[in-house]
Amino acid sequence: MTTKPSVLFVCVHNAGRSQMAQGFLTNLAGDEIEVRSAGSAPGETLNPAAVEAMAELGVDITDQSPKILTPEAVETSSVVITMGCGDACPYFPGVDYRDWKLEDPAGKGVESVRPIRDEIKKRIEELIAELLPARA
Repeated sequence: MTTKPSVLFVCVHNAGRSQMAQGFLTNLAGDEIEVRSAGSAPGETLNPAAVEAMAELGVDITDQSPKILTPEAVETSSVVITMGCGDACPYFPGVDYRDWKLEDPAGKGVESVRPIRDEIKKRIEELIAELLPARA
């Protein structure tokens, strides 16, 4: 692969699932994959339970904040992984779209967010193996 893969995670509020996914991919792939996240209707702040659940595994996402989804972010990504943004995601030919069905952590405590976090981590590890086969 001549260019670095770019992954965009999208959920409605960009405060929980997409931020956890971005945190894991950044933490596990380093600078080998460009990682971004955005929301179709971004929240004001990150979900505190998501922040706490990630911190339990040594991944700090406190430096992130919810960002608005832009057509440019989608168009410049190799892979766009949606997590419930529905029709708000613009479509561009040549972009690999995937939808991860994940429970929304909004309004849940850390005990309920841990299984969502663990499922995201598993999927991120599979994504890294796919996008960076030389690492496997």
